[in-house]
Amino acid sequence: MKSKKPELLVGIGDFASGIAAVKNGANAVYFGVKGFSMRDLGTNFETVELKKLVSFLHENKVKAYLALNTIVFDKELKKVDSILKKAKQAKVDAVILSDFAVLSLAKKHGLTPFLSTQASVSNSVAAAEFKKLGVKRIILARELSLKQIAEIKKAVKNIEVECFVHGAMCISVSGRCFLSHDAFGTSANRGRCLQPCRRAFFLDGAPPKYKEKEFILQGNTILSPKDLKSIEFFDKIIAAGIDSVKIEGRTKPAHYIATVTKCYREAIDSVFDKSFSAKKVAAWNKQLEKVFNRGFSKGFFFSTPSKMDLAEKQGSRQTQKRKQVGIVKNFYSKVMVAEVKLVEPLSNKNKLLFQGENTFFEQSSISMQINHKDVEKVSKGRLVGIKVFERVRKNDKVFLLT
Repeated sequence: MKSKKPELLVGIGDFASGIAAVKNGANAVYFGVKGFSMRDLGTNFETVELKKLVSFLHENKVKAYLALNTIVFDKELKKVDSILKKAKQAKVDAVILSDFAVLSLAKKHGLTPFLSTQASVSNSVAAAEFKKLGVKRIILARELSLKQIAEIKKAVKNIEVECFVHGAMCISVSGRCFLSHDAFGTSANRGRCLQPCRRAFFLDGAPPKYKEKEFILQGNTILSPKDLKSIEFFDKIIAAGIDSVKIEGRTKPAHYIATVTKCYREAIDSVFDKSFSAKKVAAWNKQLEKVFNRGFSKGFFFSTPSKMDLAEKQGSRQTQKRKQVGIVKNFYSKVMVAEVKLVEPLSNKNKLLFQGENTFFEQSSISMQINHKDVEKVSKGRLVGIKVFERVRKNDKVFLLT
């Protein structure tokens, strides 16, 4: 059977990330609304923003999926019903859910239901039962191998399967965890995980034992997995028949979204034009290392992860950093020049990133002027005119990429 191109699906947490995803080849994006998102700490959209977001995506031929996959209580059902009604009015393409009440409400409003990985579907019988309930796509449990995914896809006809292929992994089964709730009273299953698992742990006293067997713990990030990366075997991902490949990233900056989306867009296309190669993989790996990562793992795709798949330290191992150097004060559209107030010194031999609520682009060629005279270096605190390739807006931030 000839493979078809999978949908490239990207998680976003703000409009800038949505622009980055669209510009770099996403076929669809998923996002949450405040209060009912599995990533509910500072990102996500207000319900009133849904129409604007979905319209932008549809204008660019990109599908829009609303993630509403948290635990929902009785007292919240009216609010959820209202959100789904507005999602229908905004023409959202599907709702990612895990709660049966949300499934019922989604069907009531004529919305297409996708089943979240939070439901942890890991076999064909479960997939078939959810299909009977009207689910159109299943985001499979993260704990499946490629072989198991292919078997489920083969066994259950006329239902789409979706899998995560890049981004953060959770130490708990499909992200169902109580550690943050126990430690801080903020539930991961309500989208408010403070990620205590990502922190360093230190043993107090003798090593733990079970039936006289010692458990040897190496390092201090003993609950923090490395990030998933599948780009080097993406030909095998496609051969498994996966309908949609998902990039995790709703709490990541737009620059991360741009880089990762671009790499996986190129990987998908190269498999189908038969140019997928070790040389290209090496180039993609170099780009992926530049943005946020905790080191990389193949996840469960070929075997159960081991201690080698745990992060070696807290925080990111990215090789590229970004630092804010200025803020846009004015934009002169006729000459495509941004007037920027510098908060750090700047030279014209750097790569810049312009980002705001409705702005996202990078440029490596910098032409700077003060009083219509070319300059190579400008000190902190000065106003400088910078030639830009795209429109910017007042109060957009200017970052230096190093």
